[in-house]
Amino acid sequence: MIPFLIKSAVSLIFLAAGIQYWRHGTMTKEGLSPNDPSSHSHPEDCRLVHLDLELNVDFNKHIFSGFAHLTVEKHKDGVDTVVLDSKDLKIKNVTDQSTGQQLSYSLGDKLEVFGSRLEIRLPTTNGNKLNISIEYETSPEASAFQWLTADQTAGKRQPYLFSQCQAIHCRSFVPCQDTPSVKFPYTAKITAPKEITLLMSAISTGSETDSSDSTKSIYRFEQKVPIPSYLIAIVGGDLESRDIGPRSKTETMLKTAEDLCGPYVWGRYDLLVLPPSFPYGGMENPCLTFVTPTLLAGDKSLADVVAHEISHSWTGNLVTNKNPEHFWLNEGHTVFVERKIQGRMNGEPLRQLSAAEGWNDLQQSVVDVLKNGPYTKLIPDLRGVDPDDAFSIVPYEKGFTLLYHLETILGGPDEFEPFLKAYIEKFKYKSIDSTQWKDFLFSFFQSKVDVLNKVDWDTWFSAVGMPPIKPEYDESLAVPCQELCDKWSARSDSDLSQFSANDITKLTSNQIRIFLYKVLLLESPLSLIKVKKMEELYKFNDRKNSEIRLKWLLLCLKAHWEDSIQYALKFVNEQGRMKFVRPIYRALHAWEGSRDTAIKNFLSKRPEMHTTTAELVAKDLHLGSS
Repeated sequence: MIPFLIKSAVSLIFLAAGIQYWRHGTMTKEGLSPNDPSSHSHPEDCRLVHLDLELNVDFNKHIFSGFAHLTVEKHKDGVDTVVLDSKDLKIKNVTDQSTGQQLSYSLGDKLEVFGSRLEIRLPTTNGNKLNISIEYETSPEASAFQWLTADQTAGKRQPYLFSQCQAIHCRSFVPCQDTPSVKFPYTAKITAPKEITLLMSAISTGSETDSSDSTKSIYRFEQKVPIPSYLIAIVGGDLESRDIGPRSKTETMLKTAEDLCGPYVWGRYDLLVLPPSFPYGGMENPCLTFVTPTLLAGDKSLADVVAHEISHSWTGNLVTNKNPEHFWLNEGHTVFVERKIQGRMNGEPLRQLSAAEGWNDLQQSVVDVLKNGPYTKLIPDLRGVDPDDAFSIVPYEKGFTLLYHLETILGGPDEFEPFLKAYIEKFKYKSIDSTQWKDFLFSFFQSKVDVLNKVDWDTWFSAVGMPPIKPEYDESLAVPCQELCDKWSARSDSDLSQFSANDITKLTSNQIRIFLYKVLLLESPLSLIKVKKMEELYKFNDRKNSEIRLKWLLLCLKAHWEDSIQYALKFVNEQGRMKFVRPIYRALHAWEGSRDTAIKNFLSKRPEMHTTTAELVAKDLHLGSS
C-alpha cells in the first residue's frame, strides 16, 4: 500500500572575502543553555520569533538546501549576538536580510548528540527585532530525516522522505533555537520534483510549477500558531488522500476534546500514515499527525493513538513543556485527556481498564527495564543526556497517575475538569515548567490548599521508582482475564484438556492483551508445553494486532520456544515502531539461544531502520553506535 494521507475536512475553526569567521573552543556539556540542558541557545538574551524557510529538496543527494530567514528579538540591552542550535549543517553565508550585509558568525565544535553552537553577530540597529538570512545545506545523514528509494516504497513509483524532529533533531534540518521553550510561527516555500507531493505541519497555501524549471513544483505553507521547533515536520512522496470527515470518529474525538480543553486553534486535522519504519505510534505535528501503519492491522490502539495525538493539540502543542526534563507536562496531561475522551465515547469502565493497564505497563518499565533508575523520576536530570535515551513510558503513565490521583482527592471530574480547561487557557501559546504548573494548581484550588499540601510532591517529582500511591481503578473488565490466567497457572502440563478455543471468543482484543500480560507476570513462568498448547488453541501466531503479537511473542521467548524466534524476527523486520521492536530485541538478547541470531538480524537490517530506532536498539543489544 502506498503511504497515504487521511484527510479530515474539519475546520474547527567558507565565507566571502573580508567577512570575519571565528571559532570558540571545544563546547562542553556544561556550556549548554542553563534553561534547557539539550540546547546551546540562549533565548533569554535573543529569541527566535518567526521562521521563513526557502528550500529545495534533493532526493538524489538526500539533502535540503536554501535559506532560513529568521526574525529574532533582543530581550536584553547590550546583546549583540544570537545563539542557535545546528547539527551537521553546512553554513554557507549569513546576511542581514534588510540590507544584504554579510554577518560574522561562529560555529562551535560538535557535541555528538547536541550538535554545534551557531552564534551570529547581529547587525547594528536601533530596534529590538532583526531579520537575518542563513544560507545552508543539510547533511545526507541528518538525524531528522529518513529517506526511502522508490524501490523501498510499496508503490515503487517515487522516493519518499519524512522527518521526525522530536526531541532535538530539528537542528539537523534548520538552524534554530531547538528548545521547546521557544515557540514561533513559520512559513515555508519548498521546491521538489513535480512528481512528489509535499506536506508540512502547517496549512498549505498553494503550489505552482517552478517558473525556472518546469520539472519542479513549489509548495507553500503557513503555520500561524507559534510552535516549538520539534513540531516542524515535512513529508514528501507518492501520497494518496482519503476524505474521512466531517462525519467521522475523528471529528467526534475533536469535539469531545474541545469540550474538555477549549477551542481547536489549528484549522485542520489531517492524519498521515507513514512507512513501517516510523519509530512511534504517532507524532502530533500540528495540522498533520503522523501515525504508524501498524494501526491499520487492527490494533486496539488505532482509536487510542488518534485520541492521544488529537489531545496533544492542546496539551503539548498549545501548552508545552519548557524543556525535556518536564516532558511529563506534555505526555501525562495528554494521556489524561486521551482517556477522558475514551471514557466519554466508550464508557467509564473502558477508561478504567486502560488506566489499570497503563499502571501495569509502567510497573514493567520501571522495575524490569529501567531498574528503578534515574529515568524513572517524573522530572529527571537530563544534563548531558540525549533525550531519546531517556524516552520511556514514565512521563506518560506516572504523569497520568499523578493527575488521576489529584482529580480523586480534589473532588472528582466535576472539580478537576474545569481546572484542566483553565490551565490550558492560562498557558496557551506558552512553554512552562512543573513549578509554574504546580503554582497554578494551588491558585486554582485555593479553597483546597490543605488537601494539596498533603501531597508528597518531592516523591512524586523527584523520587525514582513507582508512584507513591496506586489509585483504585475499576478493573471489572479485567476479571475474566485474571481468571483465565489463574486457570492456566494452576493446571499441570498433563492436565490441559479443559482449555479450548472458546476460552477467548468473548474477550475483546484489549482483554486478550491483558490476559497475556498477566501470564507474563506469573512468578512461575508458563511452561513451554503450556505455551505450545495455547498456540494450538488460540492461534496467536496468526494475529495481526501488533499489541497482541508483542505480548504473545514475549511470552514465547520467555518460555524459550525456538520456533518463536522466526516469528519475532518477522515482527521486528516488518515494522519499526520502538514500542514493539525494542522489547522484542531485548527479549531475544536475554535468551542465549536467540542472542546471536538477533544481533545478526539487526546488523543486516540496520541500514533500513530509522536512525533513532537503530541507535537505541544497538544499545539494547549492547552494541556500539554507528
